Amino acid sequence: MTWLIFADLYMIMLNKRTDIDYMRLALAEAQKALEIGEVPIGCIVVCNDRIVGRGYNMTEHLQDVTAHAEIQAISAASASLGGKYLKECTLYVTIEPCVMCAGAIGWAQIARVVYGAKDEKRGFSIYSPKALHPKCVITSGVLEDECGKLVTDFFKTKR
Repeated sequence: MTWLIFADLYMIMLNKRTDIDYMRLALAEAQKALEIGEVPIGCIVVCNDRIVGRGYNMTEHLQDVTAHAEIQAISAASASLGGKYLKECTLYVTIEPCVMCAGAIGWAQIARVVYGAKDEKRGFSIYSPKALHPKCVITSGVLEDECGKLVTDFFKTKR
């Protein structure tokens, strides 16, 4: 038995999900956005292996440019946990956060950000790589192809 298989079995025995498991849940949120004609980006916030916030893009439905998936999920997590700081949380989002969302993630002091596909046009790493809290750990490329394809296919239908 390889080490990777052993590690996966160990995580299952502990009933802990992996980054891939959580990103699949963020993709499910993105699918909700797609179903209502929004740009398909989804997000979840996890604290101690429990989902405390969910969100997907709602900018068109709410007529609000700030209604990004990350903002929706951060607001839900703050309400769920009863505070504005999310220091023990990990945010999973299908596409790299924009500068606005990175700022909100930084102000919320989220400990870790995991994203799927890079956003070459609007991603925070291009314009403001220091927007996140200095202690925030970033993991990128989780289910990158699936996350990127969802958005790419969406925009193909719009053009």
